[in-house]
Amino acid sequence: MNIHSISPSKVIRGEGAWKESIDSITKLCKNPLIIGRSNSTKILRRSFTNDLLAKGIQPISFDLNHDCCELDIQNAYQISKKNNCDGIIAAGGGKVLDAGKLIADLLGINCITVPLSASTCAGWTALSNIYTPEGKFIKDVSLKNCPNLLIFDHSIVREAPPRTLASGMADAIAKWYESSLTSSRSQDGFVQQAVQMARVLRDQLFLNGYKAFKDPLSNSWETVAEGCALTAGIIGGLGGARCRTAAAHPIHNGLTQLEYKNKPLHGELVGFGLLVQLHLEEKNSNSQLPKQAKSQLIDFMSQLNLPISIESICLKNATSNELNKACKFACKDDSDIHKLPFPINEKKLLESIQNYQSLPTSSNIN
Repeated sequence: MNIHSISPSKVIRGEGAWKESIDSITKLCKNPLIIGRSNSTKILRRSFTNDLLAKGIQPISFDLNHDCCELDIQNAYQISKKNNCDGIIAAGGGKVLDAGKLIADLLGINCITVPLSASTCAGWTALSNIYTPEGKFIKDVSLKNCPNLLIFDHSIVREAPPRTLASGMADAIAKWYESSLTSSRSQDGFVQQAVQMARVLRDQLFLNGYKAFKDPLSNSWETVAEGCALTAGIIGGLGGARCRTAAAHPIHNGLTQLEYKNKPLHGELVGFGLLVQLHLEEKNSNSQLPKQAKSQLIDFMSQLNLPISIESICLKNATSNELNKACKFACKDDSDIHKLPFPINEKKLLESIQNYQSLPTSSNIN
């Protein structure tokens, strides 16, 4: 028996989607908790509050202090209970959206996600990633349902830093390279269809990604932003866990265990993890495809200013022992990295990570 939470109950997308969605919000809740985190979005979230007040909704605001961590989740849970909140409105990046979904799931109340960037598909999925207060990945939690309402307002998301869109592209493009590796032989029709959607999404990102990155007013931007924030979520919903991860995401999880002066975004670490995955594939295959894919990805990621080396993910001075700590976490017994079609261990992973010690080009990577 397969049980799928494929998509939000309703998605409102396009220019002015927030204003258009307020009537839908009034049908879902009267006393929601609005959660966010970044200081840069406080004014925007305050305007959301004012819009809701004008419609007779009585929202309560709560700012997360950390990434999606258990301490913040418990605090928000208690505030929601104390104030009899009947819904959660999560407005922010991926970790804010994950926190909002989990709080709503624990309380059994409606969830509304409002992505303020296209950096992940977290606004779509029935999944939350849990971190320590320092931002180290702990685990992912499957939720009972996708959000009741997802609001993807182009005019809002377009104002996000271009770096967030580039990060979203790295996260979304990994869907193809991970799912095609772990699910290509699946006989499940949903999984097969999800893998093909991931391939089409990859092709669209290669075709439109640079234009979208450079020109947020272009048609390419709409295709790419919605691909990263929405279509990538559909792929995970249809295909389930088998269409989400192979090595790129577990490598991300391992790298979050290290200390950073300026921590990379989620998709930036996933993108680097994807390059490492392709190097592992190349070393364990007689095919030239992984090498060709790696060369293509390096060129694409370089155009988007995405990190393609240990140095560019802010780990220039990381020792072998520190990198091995990340590898040990990524290779835990229950890690999805063991879905790779060949054996993997800490030593092999460390060697592949160290292959990207300095800035590579498509011609000098082994």
